[in-house]
Amino acid sequence: MSGALKPVLADLSVGDVIGTRSIEVDRARLVRYAGASGDFNPIHWNDTFAEQVGLPGVIAHGMFTMGAAVALVEDWAGDPGAVVDYQTRFTRPVAVPNPGTATVEVTGTVGVIDADAGTVRIDLTVTFEGARVLGKSQAVVRL
Repeated sequence: MSGALKPVLADLSVGDVIGTRSIEVDRARLVRYAGASGDFNPIHWNDTFAEQVGLPGVIAHGMFTMGAAVALVEDWAGDPGAVVDYQTRFTRPVAVPNPGTATVEVTGTVGVIDADAGTVRIDLTVTFEGARVLGKSQAVVRL
């Protein structure tokens, strides 16, 4: 958030959209994430294997999708350490074509403001091809 002001709790209202983001996912990004995370499950790199276990093809790591989505909140807050809780459910896979990219759409909305605790809950809507891929995705931010 170079030069941007950090959000102020008193200026927020339930329903405010804090931002939106499109995340482009390609096979190279999956390879880099596998190396960083140590998750080399073949469903994330081998189409034949992924299809044999009933998937539409190679899918993005759920933890990658979860982490990429919350980056919207971290950037808005101006500090990743301000996110004091983050929870989600994985609801659908993100199929990543070869060649090509999958686009995950993220929208963050103020869900709850707790003035006494100095926190705000940001509800994330995370979709791929119009369907939610993360359910009940919520981050609590201390401002």
